[in-house]
Amino acid sequence: MKKAFINWSSGKDAAFALYLTQQQKEYSVEKLLTTVNSEVDRISMHGLRSDLLLKQAQSIGIPLEVLPLAGNVSMTTYNKVMEEEMLKLKNSGFNYSIFGDIFLEDLKLYREQQLQKVEIEGVFPLWKKDTSALMKEILAAGFKAITVSVNAKFLDRSFCGRLVDESFLADLPSGVDPAGENGEFHIFVFDGPIFSHPVTFQKGQIVEKFFASAGDEEDDCFKKEKEAWDTKFYYCDLISI
Repeated sequence: MKKAFINWSSGKDAAFALYLTQQQKEYSVEKLLTTVNSEVDRISMHGLRSDLLLKQAQSIGIPLEVLPLAGNVSMTTYNKVMEEEMLKLKNSGFNYSIFGDIFLEDLKLYREQQLQKVEIEGVFPLWKKDTSALMKEILAAGFKAITVSVNAKFLDRSFCGRLVDESFLADLPSGVDPAGENGEFHIFVFDGPIFSHPVTFQKGQIVEKFFASAGDEEDDCFKKEKEAWDTKFYYCDLISI
């Protein structure tokens, strides 16, 4: 099989992409790659603690490689760091990079352009799947997940920290993508067919975080600035047990 790594977010898209890839048996996924905000030791957009990320990888049984980045990293620096990492992986025999992207054309194009620089091929198992049908597939396969981040532009506080099930999907307002592909919400997957055992946790507090602009994160993952930013998120802190 073709040696590959997967860009691991800890969420449903990456989890189901891994599940399908393992079933199809064309690629051998031998590494999970995750970027983490080094200033707070959390996955940046999800706000997930790194110890839960590690427990998740241990249950899946695939080595995890964490790439630490500053919370306010520029795109120039990000691209440079990622290219260096991709070269290391390429030199270790990884020729394929798997993503859980579904329909964001510009993001897919960006990924492919960056990978071309190091002659790695992008693989997109979920590409162009209907997101409503996809979410039903994910639940039917036995995956269990909880929302950890919610964009207040689209969803209210009550959706943060909810289990993702048929009830959750039914309650989503009109115009919200069922898979959150437009950034409406982010999910932590804690059990399912790719896990040897569930990842255990308890829910902590739900807090607010404000973004200055898309992709421009504050240093502190849970810091509420006094200034009026343009985008508000709710985060549910999950604590390992």
